[in-house]
Amino acid sequence: MNDNDPKSYVKIEFELENEDGTGDVETLWALPVEGGYRLDNIPFYAREVAWGDVVRAIPDDEGWLRFEALVVPSGHSTVRLWFARACDVLGVRNALRELGCGSELDLDRLVAVDIPAEVDYARIRRFLDEKEKEGVLEYEEGCIAHNQ
Repeated sequence: MNDNDPKSYVKIEFELENEDGTGDVETLWALPVEGGYRLDNIPFYAREVAWGDVVRAIPDDEGWLRFEALVVPSGHSTVRLWFARACDVLGVRNALRELGCGSELDLDRLVAVDIPAEVDYARIRRFLDEKEKEGVLEYEEGCIAHNQ
């Protein structure tokens, strides 16, 4: 979440389907903007959305905002990293920051990476492929806006 007025933030629920067919929910912070809500954190599990995307959300029966559709893509991409060892997380996050990518940490070894549109995704992918070959991490592309 950024430094905007915290009172203007809303949480939007994204429905997830687990591999075993059960459902789950991820909530993402967003700011109301013309035409919808601009996502203001990196998704860990929600697919096909990324930081900065404008989405449409509608209130459910209990008043919670639920994701309905992507309205305006930001051009950002999202990649998730799972580390074999927690001690490798900081070094990789620092290297990604130097390459122009932000990230968020969860569960000591799970990292969501934001790749802005102006960052060369092929370079990020080469870096991640190298780390995966070394056994440092596994990665998954959650939302790729760049041409591959």
